Amino acid sequence: MDDIDLRIIRELQADGRLTNQELADRVRLSPSPCLRRVRRLEEAGLIRGYTAMVDQVAYGLPITVFVRIRLERHTAEAVAVFEEHVALIEHIQDCYLMAGSSDYLLRVVIESLEAYERLVRNRVHAIPGIASIESSFAFGSVKQSRTYPRPARPR
Repeated sequence: MDDIDLRIIRELQADGRLTNQELADRVRLSPSPCLRRVRRLEEAGLIRGYTAMVDQVAYGLPITVFVRIRLERHTAEAVAVFEEHVALIEHIQDCYLMAGSSDYLLRVVIESLEAYERLVRNRVHAIPGIASIESSFAFGSVKQSRTYPRPARPR
């Protein structure tokens, strides 16, 4: 991946609806080589798809909750069971395996506090092997970037 590939990726992260001509102009390539590079990046799995950025509040999910989960045991089976259950809960947008005092950090988007309570009581508590659940509610968002920073190059 060279500097032109990085510029292509950043431009598409900022606006995935760019035409090939617009993208080529922005990264200073002619359209044919630009399209070949985009296809190569897609085939290599660096570009995994395209999506619309939707306003969470206008969509009807105004509440963001960060949930720290600690498991009772860390066996392969307990981890697999937890991760399988989490994958089925659509309100859980992200699930990160963590180092430190929590085993997982979840980002949940939800309609209301009542809906979050139901989610925890009916879905999360039903997952076997959870030792603790700690929720933090976001008051607002200061920054949400969808464009990765440029990676440092080894010197």
